[in-house]
Amino acid sequence: MSNSLNSRLQALGCLIAIVIAGSSAAFSQNVQDLRLTVGKSIVIDYPADIGRISTSNPEVADYVAVTTREILIHAKSHGTATLVVWARSGQREFYSITVEHNMEPIRKIVKATFPNEDIQIQAARDTLSLTGMVSSQLVADRALALVTPLGKSVVNNLRLAPPKVEKQVLLRVRFAELNRNASRSFGVNLISTGAGNTIGRTTAGGTAAPVASQVGGSGNASTFSISDALNVFAFRPDLNIGAFVKALQAEGVLQILAEPNLVTTNGKEASFLVGGEFPVPILQGGSNAGAVTVQFREFGIRLSFNPQVTENGTVKLYVKPEVNTIDLANSVSIAGFSIPALATRKIETNIELGEGQSFVIGGLIDDRVTDTMSKIPGLSNIPLLGSLFKSRTENRSKSELIVLVTPEVTTPLTASDPRPKIEFPKEFMKPATPAPGVTNTPTGSGSKPKPAKKAKGQSLAPVNVRPKES
Repeated sequence: MSNSLNSRLQALGCLIAIVIAGSSAAFSQNVQDLRLTVGKSIVIDYPADIGRISTSNPEVADYVAVTTREILIHAKSHGTATLVVWARSGQREFYSITVEHNMEPIRKIVKATFPNEDIQIQAARDTLSLTGMVSSQLVADRALALVTPLGKSVVNNLRLAPPKVEKQVLLRVRFAELNRNASRSFGVNLISTGAGNTIGRTTAGGTAAPVASQVGGSGNASTFSISDALNVFAFRPDLNIGAFVKALQAEGVLQILAEPNLVTTNGKEASFLVGGEFPVPILQGGSNAGAVTVQFREFGIRLSFNPQVTENGTVKLYVKPEVNTIDLANSVSIAGFSIPALATRKIETNIELGEGQSFVIGGLIDDRVTDTMSKIPGLSNIPLLGSLFKSRTENRSKSELIVLVTPEVTTPLTASDPRPKIEFPKEFMKPATPAPGVTNTPTGSGSKPKPAKKAKGQSLAPVNVRPKES
């Protein structure tokens, strides 16, 4: 009984050993890795005649036995699969197949679209991943939109590069305004102090005429007060006739030149105003009806501009220069308030210039002529003598405004560059007078004042120093 039990146990142990050996042999078989891209095929040359083939996922990788020793494998979709090949002799081979995206066309498209960006594309199963560093969020969004149709899902892991230091744009503007005023006046006044027993005067109204202060007197003589002798004054006592002639020609030139320089960051608007403000009374309504408040209006030279440096190295400018001057000739008086008018010259434009180039963005010429004529009816129509009874005044004003713009891309001074200095026409502050017995030392030398040297036969007076109160 015991002998038969022992023999059975030995047989069972041999069977277990055979099973364990077979399983260990199966687990010790080599597995070959194959990486394919979607839509590609490869051929496996098997060393022996093939008996049977099996795949774990035919939707990912399928096979076709071309000959008894050639196997054609098709990569159909993303994923992994295991292919087992049995030889007729009983030998088995395992192939681990991984099907990935065909990344080369995608990389070429991204590289051609963004040649200056660092964008890498990786694939994991049916998911594409974008990694790397781009210059802006706009580039990241465009890259994601470009790759999204090429995969089932796309993960955007792009990082933004630190912002670059913006360029500084210096705008040099020159305002040149030339105003020419010219006037001509001609008039004749005649007076008679008793010529032909007649006392009187004639004037065309263009100039002030003498006024008779006393009429009559001895010999029918009269006395006239002359307030303005005009240009030419002539009097004949024997004839008792005087003549006043005004023939003037005046020319005036007013030139305004401003050269403001303004620096701003690329893409940021900057403006400045050189001038002032003047008060304007405003009449209130509603519950405060009748109350007067004062508002201030600006005048002077104003400049606003917004630069944009392009990739071509040019500077796009939105420029708005404006010149406002107070015009007292057209002022308005309301309720005892005198409100001046504004003479405005305004330009608003967009231009594009290269660095250092100049452009005239505005040239305004205003030419006005005012002619005033006064004459005495009838007498002014007498040939030759009619000019004595006429008065004529001609005013002509001509102004021209020119604005020149020059943009420059500039950088701030470094720590080693010399600092700009302001040159004063006169000494700004005189050096302090030293205390008795103390000599001056250069500013910033760090040394203390030294007492003056003692001369022979002299003694130095003591110097009292009081601590500075905090």
